[in-house]
Amino acid sequence: MEIRHYKFDRITLNPEICFGKPCIRGMRMPIASVLGYLSSGMVIKDILKSWPELEADDIYQALAYASWAMEESVLPVPGAMAG
Repeated sequence: MEIRHYKFDRITLNPEICFGKPCIRGMRMPIASVLGYLSSGMVIKDILKSWPELEADDIYQALAYASWAMEESVLPVPGAMAG
């Protein structure tokens, strides 16, 4: 059963594809792979050339999803004193 992310329409989750990891549009292209290619120095043009089924908007949304997923939440600790 494929689930589209409520905030990112190009991000899907399906337990039968890539063990349920967030992927691009139901393809076997995990967000983590896209981030890995970018962090290794590949530019968007090279990624699109290597995987023609991808679109630039897929890569931008993968970056936006990663940013959203890493947002920091600060929770107060009961009894902690401000310094």
